[in-house]
Amino acid sequence: MTAAAPEMTYVYAVGRDLAPLEELAARTPGVDGGPLRAVRDGELVALVSSVPADSFDEGGLHAQLEDLARLEALARAHHAVVDAAFAATTVLPMRLATVYLDDSRAREVLVREAARLGRLLDLLDGQVELGLKVYADAAAARRPAAAPTATSPGRAYLQRRRTEQRQSRDLYREAAQLAEEAARLADSLARARVVHRPQQGELAATRAENIANEAYLVPAGSAAAFRDRLTALAADTPGVFVEVTGPWAPYSFTDSPVPEATGGPR
Repeated sequence: MTAAAPEMTYVYAVGRDLAPLEELAARTPGVDGGPLRAVRDGELVALVSSVPADSFDEGGLHAQLEDLARLEALARAHHAVVDAAFAATTVLPMRLATVYLDDSRAREVLVREAARLGRLLDLLDGQVELGLKVYADAAAARRPAAAPTATSPGRAYLQRRRTEQRQSRDLYREAAQLAEEAARLADSLARARVVHRPQQGELAATRAENIANEAYLVPAGSAAAFRDRLTALAADTPGVFVEVTGPWAPYSFTDSPVPEATGGPR
């Protein structure tokens, strides 16, 4: 008889409500279609599944994260579970590919980190994450240049360039001012704030330049008002616009109970 291949415990999220997480586990697949289950200690419940040890130990996980197609599939499966759990009850999302040697190791984390996990769950209860981005679009802001007064083509070109540079400086100054105003307003409506790096290159979703990229923890019932008030800020500023994304599970406001757990067995 062939021995079963070694497995590890993959943790998706931590919550308090056992019943909805058990119900979710019965109908929702995890990574690679593996069945979910609940690991409980006291008031805390971890939503987990088993994954092959040779694919999720340090070496195997590194290889998966280097394969973009595999990384995308892994991220989709992870986020699908977290989003479903978040829709059912308050949960603390774990980082992608948070793995432990077995359920007992995962349960040890629940015991050791119980106070901190409890505080985070209290913070997240009834809240959603909304993303706030401020953009500057030079092309949209560019105004028709006045006819050049210079008589030579070279001087006319220099006049046009100076006009474009002045308009660009004005645009970015206005965008920076609006980003500060947006942050003040969002702070007054939110429970917590996290500042991310502006998105650039392949991460950028638009040709415009991302000036500010932040996340806010907002009461679920106030999400629509947050969106309306923030997006209205740039209505009278050509070339500057505000984007509010979400609501999302609160990834920006939590981390793994033991950061080192991501990327290798514990």
